[in-house]
Amino acid sequence: MTLLTMIKLMAEGMTKTCAIFFLTLLFSLPLGMIVAMMRMSKSKIISGITRVIISILRGTPLMLQLIAVTYGPYYLFEVSGFRNKLIPVVIAFAINYAAYFAEIYRGGIESMPVGQYEAAEVLGYTKTQTFFHIILPQVIKRIMPSITNEVITLVKDTSLAFTVSYAEMFTVGKQIANSETSFMPFLVAGVFYFVFNAVVDFVMGKIEKSMDYYK
Repeated sequence: MTLLTMIKLMAEGMTKTCAIFFLTLLFSLPLGMIVAMMRMSKSKIISGITRVIISILRGTPLMLQLIAVTYGPYYLFEVSGFRNKLIPVVIAFAINYAAYFAEIYRGGIESMPVGQYEAAEVLGYTKTQTFFHIILPQVIKRIMPSITNEVITLVKDTSLAFTVSYAEMFTVGKQIANSETSFMPFLVAGVFYFVFNAVVDFVMGKIEKSMDYYK
């Protein structure tokens, strides 16, 4: 197999890698905020249950969660599995990353001075208005570096989809490497990931820079 053919096949797999990446962010970012709100709930029951769930998701391998979501329904309830493996892959990734984003959000929200809330109350803002118009914009600015780190990690974690035989880029490269008995596909995969991460890092850097209000 020529290098050009190899790159073409892996580029097709890269479209599936991108699908995992973007769909995971689409669902995990807002879900993380919901989980963060539950984690900070005044109800000890809700807060406690959420804390346990977050601990489980952060304390167990993403690979294990992928296998559980993909094959769990069949082995536990004897129901047919997902026809499109992208669905369980995205579900597992979104839930896992939501747990990490939730803790990042919580840290950012709890770092805000109490004076911010008191000043907003004096100005006649409701709690909802205070959160969305005053607190949240500042929180986003503070947590962007941490969010960027997680997003970059997500790019590399997409390769774990190979454990459930989803043909994303790394899976395709692994198949080619086995059939050709060559290490070259792994080198090509490394270049793909490096370029993808470079683009993500550039975009996130631009977003962070746009939030430097006082410079």
